[in-house]
This record gives sequence, structure tokens and C-alpha cells, in this order.
Amino acid sequence: MIDYIRKILDARVYDVAVHTPLDPMIRMSQRLNSTVLLKREDLQPIFSFKIRGAYNLISRLSSEEKKSGVICASAGNHAQGVALSSQKLGIKAVIVMPITTPSIKIEAVQYFGAEIVLHGDTFDEAYSHARKLEKEKGLKFIHPYDDPDVIAGQGTVGLEILQQYPEPIEAIFIPIGGGGLAAGVASYIKFLRPEIKVIGVEPSDAASMKEAISAGKRVILDRVGLFADGVAVRQAGEETFNICKELLDDVLVANTDEICAAVKDIFEDMRVIAEPAGALSLAGLKSYANQNPNRTGALIAINSGANMNFDRLRHVAERAEIGESREILLGVTIPEKTGSYLKFVQTLGNKIITEFNYRYATDKQAHVFVGLKLKGAHSEKEKVISELESLGYQVLDISANETAKIHIRYMVGGRVSELRDEIILRCEFPERPGALLKFLESLGTNWNITLFHYRNHGADYGRVLVGFQVPSSDREGFRERLKSLGYPYEEETDNPAYKMFLHSV
Repeated sequence: MIDYIRKILDARVYDVAVHTPLDPMIRMSQRLNSTVLLKREDLQPIFSFKIRGAYNLISRLSSEEKKSGVICASAGNHAQGVALSSQKLGIKAVIVMPITTPSIKIEAVQYFGAEIVLHGDTFDEAYSHARKLEKEKGLKFIHPYDDPDVIAGQGTVGLEILQQYPEPIEAIFIPIGGGGLAAGVASYIKFLRPEIKVIGVEPSDAASMKEAISAGKRVILDRVGLFADGVAVRQAGEETFNICKELLDDVLVANTDEICAAVKDIFEDMRVIAEPAGALSLAGLKSYANQNPNRTGALIAINSGANMNFDRLRHVAERAEIGESREILLGVTIPEKTGSYLKFVQTLGNKIITEFNYRYATDKQAHVFVGLKLKGAHSEKEKVISELESLGYQVLDISANETAKIHIRYMVGGRVSELRDEIILRCEFPERPGALLKFLESLGTNWNITLFHYRNHGADYGRVLVGFQVPSSDREGFRERLKSLGYPYEEETDNPAYKMFLHSV
């Protein structure tokens, strides 16, 4: 550990990076009855902590390496860190980015004068191509997290925190992707203040470090979620894993709704919009606070960045209330007869209705997709459901149903009669020209498309709900064809929200 302390103290980051403030979150502190502070790495020149590690590594290259130039693979903050660092040092930089990278990120890298190579649909494909170009062109590869100098550069965040807040600290919460920031900060904090808990936070659908620590070795996830794209890493770094498994007190996970709620929390306290990866640590902090009522020191979250596509705000706003337990989504079955809707709304009383979706299906029952605003207590949600059930209503809680939240809430009214052999899939498509065409052409014309819903959430990947009419005799061949495409998908034919609102009557 002492070697990393020396490296952190000697890190060359402040030629381009700035000392970022450690700001109090007044509202959050009141809610949790603890001092809550936010380390503002969103205020770096590239709006992310990544500039620290990138510059520390690049500035230490030999004269020959600097003359040859550098290369990296990234679709986000690391790309900007390498580009700005290279510009500052007068070094040629090549950035390999997936073709699916949004234009706002490409333009940000171009602004710093780097050469951009677009290759592949995924980070893995871009990474492989970058390593190939590294050898062909004699460039120095700049790893986003698994390098001692990168880790040391990120560790200066921990150095600043202890300088800025000498009072008792209970825990510091750090977002984890590959683990560079967590490894660097933990190295410094645990050396100087070992009593402080250092806790990593990962998305529940990309928890590569947590899985690795549990298994005692690095693992490769089959797939990762894409919402918190800044930390969507399938495998933790080798060096970062070795450090994190020894120094982290815990690794927590947060789901998409909890991350969205944390984005909103930061906005309400700071009037700042954090990217999902940046708000991840606050989501973990809130979870820790709820589970550990006896706290003795401050709780600190690192806002790692603010590179958010504006289009994603719609999705964040939709999901934040559920993540904070302030909204409940229900599928309610009521009689299809005159006066039943008035009676149902009267039953809800003065509760704020956030949405109410219905279309006639049969002359016996009606299924209503309804959203209700809550005050935030889990017991209130259970009370609402219990009250409705006691009055004879059939109630389906779909607040945690991903398909319902992303697709079905916008499709109520799409029921058809006498449709047989329907299979429903929830897929992810890379946001690039021709992706949908490739999907449909690869499947051919053997199966009729019965349903299709797509919404752009401002991410690198679009989410699609699609239905096919597939006779039972063809289903094995259909699934084999799907596997050959390589697109991630989940079958949703048995999803209760689909059955309630879209299934054939």
C-alpha cells in the first residue's frame, strides 16, 4: 500500500485537473439525519474525475512514447480525459469509439483535437480494435482503470477529501466500473484513516467487482446493463480487483430506479444534473443509511461525472419517483359496467393520480394501468394495495416490472382478439443506422410480427418490445435464429403486465 501512497502524493494531475469542492447536501442531510457531503468531480474540465488518471499516466510517458502518440478505447469520460491530456502535452491521440456512440460524446472528444476511429457496436469490439491499432501504429495504450499511474491519479480524490473534511467520517461511497477510482481512493483513505469505511457501489445489472470479490477471483459477466454506461464493465481490472478485495469494506448495488432517484436528489440539493454513474454513489449512500441507523460520522458520496445526454432526462424523471418510493404503478381489474370508473376513482380518494390508462377489451372486466403518488413510506404502498383488495379489486403491483415501466405503460389499448402463438421479447438494439433492419432481415419472413414498441432513451442502445407469431413446432428454430443475432433479449411472454394489458382476448 505504501507504494500507492507515494504515487498518489506524487501524482501529476493539477496541470489540468482542479481541486473540486466537497459540498454539503442540506436536504439529504435533513432526510437522513446525518451530515451528507458530495465530492464534486462533475466540476472537472471534462466534467469527470477521469482527467486525473489519464493525465497522470500520459504525463509520465517516456519521450519516445510521447513522440509516438497514445491510443485508448472509450465512448465516454476516459476518451475526453485522454484527449484533453494529450492536447495539453502536445501528443497525438487516437480514440477508438463504438459506432453507436452518441454525437455529443464524439463532438466533445473532437473539441480537444483527438483523432477518432469509429469501430464496432460495443466497447469490447472497440477495445479489440484499439489494441490492434496499438501494435500496428506503435502507439501507447492508455488503460481506463487498470494501471498503477491511473489508479494513483484517481486516488488524489481521496487525498482532497481528507484535506477538506478533518471531522469524523463514517463512510465514503465510490462508484465502481473497472475499479480505478475505488482502488485509488481506498488506498489513501485506509492508510491514513483506517476507521473510515470505504464502500463501493455498482449497478445491480453490472456488478462485476461485487461478483469478483464474492467468487475470490475476477469473473466476466455475460452481459451488463447500459443505463449507467459509465460503469458498465463486464470484468473488473486485475490490479484494481487485488486492491479492492483487500481494502473495501463492502460493495453495494443499486437498481435503475434508485439511481434515477439519486440523480433527482443531487439536482434538488445542488441544481446539478449528474450522469447515472455519477449519482450511483449517492444511491448506495442512501441504502446504507437506511440499513444503518446508528451512525457517528459524515457520509460522503463521490459524484464522478455529469456527462449526461439531455434526451435521457425524460427517462430519469419517469423513474425517479418509483426509485424514491414516491410512486406506485398498479394494474387493477374492475368491472366493465357503467359507474365502475367513478367508483374506483372515488376509492382512491385524494391520492394524486400520476397516470391512468385504459381501453375497452371485453364486456366483463376492465384492466386499468394506474400510477399513484406516495409520500415515500413503504407501508403506505402496502396500505393502498390492501385497501383496494379489501374492496374486491384484483391488484397487480407492477412498480418493479421493467417491461411495464419501459413499454406497456405506453401501449395500453393494444389488445386484440383471437391471436394465437404469440411470443413477446424485450430486446436491446445498438443505436445505429440499420440495426433494426439487420434484426428483421436476419429473422427472415417466416414469422409474423404482431407487436412492436420502441422508445429512444438517449442511450447508446435502444430498448424494444416485439411480438412474433410463432407456432409451437417452429419455436426451437426461432430461438436458435435469435441466438445467432447476438442481440441481448429476454422473453416476456409470461410477464403478468403483458398478460393483463396486451395479451389476446
